[in-house]
Amino acid sequence: MPDADGPLRLHRETVRPEWLDYNGHMNVAYYTLVCDHATDAVMDWLDLGQSYRRRAGGTIFAVEAHVTYDRELSEGDPLLVETLALEAGEKKLRLFHRLLHAEAGFQAASNEVLLLHVDLATRRVGPWPADGRERLRAMVAAHAGLPRPPEVGRHVGAPRVG
Repeated sequence: MPDADGPLRLHRETVRPEWLDYNGHMNVAYYTLVCDHATDAVMDWLDLGQSYRRRAGGTIFAVEAHVTYDRELSEGDPLLVETLALEAGEKKLRLFHRLLHAEAGFQAASNEVLLLHVDLATRRVGPWPADGRERLRAMVAAHAGLPRPPEVGRHVGAPRVG
């Protein structure tokens, strides 16, 4: 497994014209889509993604997510997603994504997502394979000492708006 001592930077993308809303900036749904693409990149990096699904019949389902929208993005803006592994259990994985403007460096959004491992034959939650569980635990351990962004564990609210 490659080094995971810092946030993972496995996914880059560019804001597409079809992602814009009537306000001329990226629609809220696409912030989540980009973070979902980053989740796929992490799972592929862990060998628990598409090839694992085909090989072993296991996959992940997202069961909860929290997104913050911090800055506007426009057509053509380059995006970079940084990912922290917050928690891994026998059947779950919790990730935190920071969606960054790849050139200006500002955080445009954040996404905290809870994923469950699912056996596609039964469509039921089940344990990770032993080797995958070890890779997940190693990633979480590598990220354990990193600073936690203030959005981690945040609830829905607007603390700065009356």
